[in-house]
Amino acid sequence: MFQVTFSDQCLAELKKLETLEQLEVIGPLSQLSESQLNNPREPLGSFSRGKKTVYRLRSGEYRLYFERDGITLHTVCILHKNTLTDFIFRTKLPISEEQLVEQHSSFWKYLETLTRSH
Repeated sequence: MFQVTFSDQCLAELKKLETLEQLEVIGPLSQLSESQLNNPREPLGSFSRGKKTVYRLRSGEYRLYFERDGITLHTVCILHKNTLTDFIFRTKLPISEEQLVEQHSSFWKYLETLTRSH
């Protein structure tokens, strides 16, 4: 069994949900096994970001992104499915955790800077 930790962004996202919905979202994360992490299959996936492996777990309407450090699964962010932010994170575009928390208008300004730099 893994120890699960959450970033500030995750905690803020979870606070928006009712208690039962919180449990439904994070439940699948607490049930992951070593073999599932070694051979990810839907609803679990993985990709490399730099030298780290980032896992994505689909849980209802949400996507949980986490990294593994020994017996700890550190949840980096929780994003609602089918959102632009989820797409950007999955496709490995450069975005920090702090930028995920910002207001939507700031997020759009960030996207504009990406197009100007090319």
